[in-house]
Order: sequence, then structure tokens, then C-alpha cells
Amino acid sequence: MKHIRNFCIIAHIDHGKSTLADRLLEYTNTIQVTEGQMLDNMDLEKERGITIKSHAIQMEYTYNDEKYILNLIDTPGHVDFSYEVSRSIAACEGALLVVDATQGVQAQTISNLYMAIDHDLEIIPVINKIDMPSAMPDEVEDEIIELIGCKREEILRASGRTGEGIKGVLDAIVERVPHPEGDKDAPLQALIFDSVFNSFRGIIAYFKIENGSIRKGDKVKFFNTGQEYIADEVGVLKMDMVPKQMLSTGEVGYIISGIKNAKEVQVGDTITHTERSCSSAISGFQEVKSMVFAGVYPIDPADYENLRASLEKLQLNDASLTFMPESSVALGFGFRCGFLGLLHMEIIQERLDREFNMDVITTVPNVSYMVYDKHGEAKEVHNPSGLPDIMSIDHIEEPYIHATIITDTSYIGPIMTLCLDKRGELIKQEYISGNRVEIHFYIPLGEIVIDFYDKLKSISKGYASFDYHIDGFRPSKLAKLDILLNGESVDALSALTHVDNAVTLGRRMCEKLKELIPRQQFDIAIQAAIGAKIVARETIKCVRKDVTAKCYGGDVSRKRKLLEKQKKGKKRMKQIGNVEVPQKAFLAVLKLD
Repeated sequence: MKHIRNFCIIAHIDHGKSTLADRLLEYTNTIQVTEGQMLDNMDLEKERGITIKSHAIQMEYTYNDEKYILNLIDTPGHVDFSYEVSRSIAACEGALLVVDATQGVQAQTISNLYMAIDHDLEIIPVINKIDMPSAMPDEVEDEIIELIGCKREEILRASGRTGEGIKGVLDAIVERVPHPEGDKDAPLQALIFDSVFNSFRGIIAYFKIENGSIRKGDKVKFFNTGQEYIADEVGVLKMDMVPKQMLSTGEVGYIISGIKNAKEVQVGDTITHTERSCSSAISGFQEVKSMVFAGVYPIDPADYENLRASLEKLQLNDASLTFMPESSVALGFGFRCGFLGLLHMEIIQERLDREFNMDVITTVPNVSYMVYDKHGEAKEVHNPSGLPDIMSIDHIEEPYIHATIITDTSYIGPIMTLCLDKRGELIKQEYISGNRVEIHFYIPLGEIVIDFYDKLKSISKGYASFDYHIDGFRPSKLAKLDILLNGESVDALSALTHVDNAVTLGRRMCEKLKELIPRQQFDIAIQAAIGAKIVARETIKCVRKDVTAKCYGGDVSRKRKLLEKQKKGKKRMKQIGNVEVPQKAFLAVLKLD
């Protein structure tokens, strides 16, 4: 146990975590690095150049003629995948805090750092990309010292691209990161921090042993679910899984026990022996809080059960996804899914398509609101169509976030304008170092759900970094905006929005739908309504056949007779015809700007 070190790499997006991990693997001769970001093994990760999943891998390193086992967990940097980071941190004793020498400390760096400090991790600051011409290592060192109060000589300088300083990083991990504490002879206690689904072998759970040891063939049980299994195979994670006869305290590994049902494995659960079980579960991670909710419906209603199975398998691999069944008048049966953000929602949609071949329609994302009725009772509403009758509502409260934005001073003006347009309240602003400023805002979560992050990046030329956490609910003047097609409400397009924005949003939605809904043989009226009041209207004109073409000359009453006949036909068609809303229309409502 004295020779085991468990550590993770945390940083903001694009600060070079995965490239640094490649160099560590190369230096310890764990694998041949044939391409960049070896640990990002999902196609989506390679295409977008981001880490979506945290990846665990074991390395061996010789220091002062002694062999050490280093278990590395590479984590995502995007705020939408912060739950992955919290799980990785729970399985480690130390963390490499990687900061880009060209960009300095950014919002997600600070947020991940606080998470690591809460878990009492040993922090090793590393300045990466020192080989870049625009690197400013001295200024970045000052920022790190101000942030974590360490000594200047404790900060390491390295380059993930050239491999400079990698030996120093590995030495520091051995010297500074404490070895795992635990009792080898105590009953088995192992924390599950991740799991994957394999169609041949069932569910594979990744765990870290806190106390005790586990052997191949042991009878084990999962503490929270109470299910019992036989450990068919245990082992450690290199680039592939390497089976072992036994794993003991402090080691990170995997277990295969032929579990087929996705509900039986929960991330954060504790594995223990059936006969000599531990007295309590390990306190896992905080419950995941979904920030954005959207309905996911199969295009073909017969695929409903397949969609459920696909979501369950995805949830194994991404514990921050939550879902529950719901039905919609327009779209039939589907699921209301909770995501950590819009990027997370986009990735889940892509993965459903690629990994499970599921064609789905996603409704407009929204957040959850607290609705109080006249008797003072509260009800949480995730979907505008779930709102009670308007007459019985006393007031509605919406979730607010505490947002931290770090930016260059030259972009303060546009960023302030953006936040104030989104109904934000400025809390404070403070200068970190030189020309960098940290701005704190209270903003309604519903306002940042759709396009806030993209706008922030474009007005700051990509320099501003953004992080947030939920800061409770506050009363707000909200109105439910309904979209009616020929007088019938389309519940998938309804939205809860602030009273001041409702009319403009209604008008823009009507104009957008007019462009996207194909013309029919009858007029289609698109209306936006708040309650019984229509606030906007557009009409899609019908496709008309020229029925008077065959009348050349003769009395005008002949033409009139044909037109009247056509008019009756159109009226009859309008009564029985229904309007198909294409999937493009649901998505276009998000990108109204």
C-alpha cells in the first residue's frame, strides 16, 4: 500500500490534461502513444477535441530503485461534465492542477480546485505549455500562488507536447501525494466510481478499495441495492483490462460479475463481502443536480422500450443523466431527461444516435420551477405543460445561479451588458492580476440555458471563462407561452418565460415556425398565446390549384362557381387535416437569434 499513488488531473477546458496524460504514459512505458489523447477513446471525444468521460489507467514508475504503482484518472474540463470530476476526486488522494501558461487560471480551474480541497486532496500545481511562444509562466505562477497560497518552488513547469518536465511531475506525485490509508484486514469496502456496459460480459464496475481485499471468485454484495454476486473476474485498468487474482486496499480496479440489469449498479455504491460485510457504506458523492430538462421522444412510437434500454445503458456510463417517463399530446410517449447543461444534452443526443441507433426528437430545454398555489403548497414543475390552472397559482419561483466569469478587462462592457440583458444582478467584481477580472452575478438559470455560453464566448473572443452553482429559488413574474397551430396547442413548443420577454419571444417563434412548417392545402394559423390572450400571429398560405384555368371567356358566374366549390373543399380539408411539425422546428426555437 505504501507504493500506491492515486491521483487525477484537473484543469479548465483546453489546458492540455489529456496531452500531459499521454506523456506520463509514454515516460512510464505503459503504452506506445501512437496518436494524441490516447485516453479519449470515444469518437465524439476525438472529433470535438474534448474529454467527455473520466478515464482510469495504471502506470508503474521506478523512483529511488523502488517500484511505485500510479493510478491516474484523466478528467473532463467542461463545466457540463463536472460530475465526472467529482467522482474521480472521490477515488484519489492527490490531484495535478494543470494551468495553461498562455491563459492562466480560469473559472473551471478554480471550481475543480475547491472540489479537490473539500476532499482533502494533496494539490500539485503544474504549469503546462511552457514551450509556447506566448507562454507567461511567471505571471501564471503569481496567479497560482494567490489562488492556493503555495510556495513558488512547489509549482512545476512542464510541456505536454515536448515532454519537458515530465520526470519532475512523476517524482512530485511519488513524493507529495500521500499513499492510501486503510486497513487490509478489515471487511471489504470498495467505492464504485464508474461503470461501463459490455454486450458480452454484462456490466463492468470500476472501484477503489478503501479497506480489505477482494479475490477472484469471492461472493460480494452491493451495499445500497443489497444484490449479491460472484466476482467472476477482478483486475486492474491499463489500456485494456488486466485480470488479477487479488486486489487489496488502496488499489483501483474493475469487477465483472455477469450483471445484466443496468439498475443494479449505482455509481457511489459500496462493494463488500457477503459473509463478512462492512457495517456502513462509504459516503459517496453528492447527489447529481440536473440543471436543464428536455423531453426525449422516439420518432417511431414502437421504439419506446428500446429508448428506455438505451438510456439505462447510457446512465451506467454517465451517472449525471437522469430520466423519467412522460407523455405528450403531440409526440406520444417518451422521457423527461435531466442534463447538466446544453453541451451535455447535445452529447447524449449524439451518443443515442451513434451507439444505439436511436432516432429521437428533443423538445425545447427548460429548467424546473417551484409553483405555489393559493393554499401555500409547493409543487416542482419540470415541464410547462405540467403547470396547474392559472387561477389556482399564487406565485412561481425560478432557480437562480451564482455565476463566476473570469475575463480580460477589455471585455467587461459587453459581458456586463449580456448579463444584465439576461436579468442578472451584479454581486461584485475583483481584479485577480494585471488585466484579468473576476465578475460575480446572480442570474436566473432559465436565461442561461439556451445560448448564454455561446454568446459569452463570442463577445469575449473565447477568452472569458464561466462557472456557476445553484443559489436557491426566488419569486418571479413568469408567464406560460403556448403555441397554437390552427387553434390546437402544441405542448412540446410551450415555454415558461418572464412576462417582459413573453411577447417578443412569441412573435419570434411564430415567424420562425412560418419559415419551417411546409405549406399544406389549407391555411395554417400559427398563434402565440398567454392564457386566453393571443400575442402574435402568422399565417402560412395554402397551396392553391388554379381551378379557373379551364374557363376562358363566358360569364363570370362560371368562375365564381368553381372558386366557391374549391373554397368548400379547403374548408372540409382544414377540419380533418393535421399539421406535421418537423424536428427542425423544435431545434430552431433554441437558436432564435
